[in-house]
Amino acid sequence: MSQTMTFQAETQQLLDILIHSLYTEREIFLRELISNASDALNRLQFEQLTSSDILNPEVEPAIRITFDNDAGTLTISDTGIGMTRDEIIENLGTIAKSGAKNFLQRLKDAPNSETAQNIIGQFGVGFYSVFMAADKVRVVSRSYKPDAEAIVWEATGGTTYTLDAGDKATRGTDIILNLKDDAKEFLSEWKLKDIIKRHSDYIAFPIYVGTESTEAVNKQTALWRQSPRETQEDDYKNFYRMFTMDFNEPLYHLHLRADVPMQFYALLFVPGSRENSMFSPRKESGLQLYARKVLIQDYNKDLLPEYLQFVHGVVDSEDLPLNVSRESIKSDRIIANLKKAITSRILGDLKRMAQKERDQYLKIHAQFGRFFKQGLVVTPQDKDDLYDLIFFNSSHDDNPDSFHSLEDYVGRMAEGQNDIYYVIADDFAGAKRSPHLDAFRQRGIEVLYFSDPIDAMLPMGLTEYKNHKFRSVDEGDIDLKDVGKPSEEAEKQAESLPVDTFATLSVRVKEVLGGRVKDVKESKTLVGSPARLISDDAGANRHMYRINRLLDREYQLPIKTLELNPRHPLLHNVSTLLAQNPENPLIDAVIEQVFETALLQDGIHPDPAAMANRLVLLMQAATGTATDALKFDDLPPAVGLPNESDMPDMELDDVVKE
Repeated sequence: MSQTMTFQAETQQLLDILIHSLYTEREIFLRELISNASDALNRLQFEQLTSSDILNPEVEPAIRITFDNDAGTLTISDTGIGMTRDEIIENLGTIAKSGAKNFLQRLKDAPNSETAQNIIGQFGVGFYSVFMAADKVRVVSRSYKPDAEAIVWEATGGTTYTLDAGDKATRGTDIILNLKDDAKEFLSEWKLKDIIKRHSDYIAFPIYVGTESTEAVNKQTALWRQSPRETQEDDYKNFYRMFTMDFNEPLYHLHLRADVPMQFYALLFVPGSRENSMFSPRKESGLQLYARKVLIQDYNKDLLPEYLQFVHGVVDSEDLPLNVSRESIKSDRIIANLKKAITSRILGDLKRMAQKERDQYLKIHAQFGRFFKQGLVVTPQDKDDLYDLIFFNSSHDDNPDSFHSLEDYVGRMAEGQNDIYYVIADDFAGAKRSPHLDAFRQRGIEVLYFSDPIDAMLPMGLTEYKNHKFRSVDEGDIDLKDVGKPSEEAEKQAESLPVDTFATLSVRVKEVLGGRVKDVKESKTLVGSPARLISDDAGANRHMYRINRLLDREYQLPIKTLELNPRHPLLHNVSTLLAQNPENPLIDAVIEQVFETALLQDGIHPDPAAMANRLVLLMQAATGTATDALKFDDLPPAVGLPNESDMPDMELDDVVKE
């Protein structure tokens, strides 16, 4: 008995757009229907692994496309898993859940140059692209379950669709399109074959065109099972484009064929960007896993370590037992062996590229270097391979476009140097201007710039390289007197404050800053800056506050020791003011500003804008306004004491999870 049902409002709006607005690249509807048919055949094959109760088990898994010029119809048929009545309602009657809202918004925001080809495949609305070419669609489907009945779904692109009992003897789905008058070009064998070759050539099932045809149009042989020597570069690009709908070229591909210790095939790609393509049908990380050309899992996350989850591709093994369930595959030792073999090959290739094709590798590093850094922390057993895959800017050339490996750094170590030094900053400019670098520059000692936001977690995993320890330049106990060679500028230090004068200044600084600093000391290395903050804690977790900030969590500002430069003119001036009139409000204001500038230079000031009022008053004083006319006393400290009770407990696992 026929039943009429109503599309949801968003679905109606979507259909209206598809019918009346997106006429460019209309041929994509065929690509979408063939992809859906392929999915149905894959699902059937998986069911056959665990069940023999299949309707028409002898029927060939295939896709057939036929057309009738007189009737103006095009039919796409598959012998796949088919659909029951409930499944056809879920799959064809409701599409808002599969992305209609996002699709509509994307169409609204898309630039004029963007075409339907680039948009439709993304949002799970591919079936409805048929209405760009057809004014009526009839779907006849019968489930693979022997007792299932055929069902007919029919729609004209309006607000409703109908359901009725059908007459279909075999399993699978037939989609019959009544083409519009201006879409009759698709009633051509040549046209259909051309579209299939361009969009669906690597579909794993035969695609026949014509009622009697026995010759498949598509290559059908999985590209990953072909010999790499017989595969052209364009074949890889076309496969990647079809697999990901990313119309940019991949940065790298790896084609593997192995016979020992197990037989498997793999075709893997590093995408051009860490951002998922807007058009990609791949919604999760993970590789497609096949067993003897049968798709077992669409998103297997156990074949690669977490730090390589950005890799796309296919793995096909002859050794996977075909009677296992999807769940049991995850713990199978064969998966562990596959993971080891694939990971080793990827890392080996990337290491070779980093050494011999650095410019090309750095394109990969620019997009995915932070994943390798994460791997150093969460997968320490792979650190020997990952060491060679991480690159940094450094004080060697102070060039934001120049990147250096750890091996480069060690090869340039100064005389007497045994440790590897790094500075953590929010960006390249902040690292380059860090006051901590004064002593290192004077002695010709290179410092690595940890200036990517994720670099704050590196000290947790990057502790040593080739017996050289990593040390942050803000550690208070670093002794450089026997390292490198002092420059002439280092030998010509400015006159230092007398000991008693500096002691008096230090006492005043401690009084003003109170518990916000651990101590106040004299610096023997600073040159261009009046002060710097040094850390007494050398543990890997001392940068956790940066990670908390990165994760937008509450964080406790670290309490550090303030080192003052007794040779800097500013501190000479403050000492003079202190000797002349200890009550001068300018003294405390300058001390506050020196402290907050040090916080700012370290990239840890919680609220830089809060300095604005004090800076205005200081500029007024510098340009002639009488000190007693300025209301410094009305300014509260911009940086208060940390409140430990507000801090969440953060563990490394929490950081990795975020």
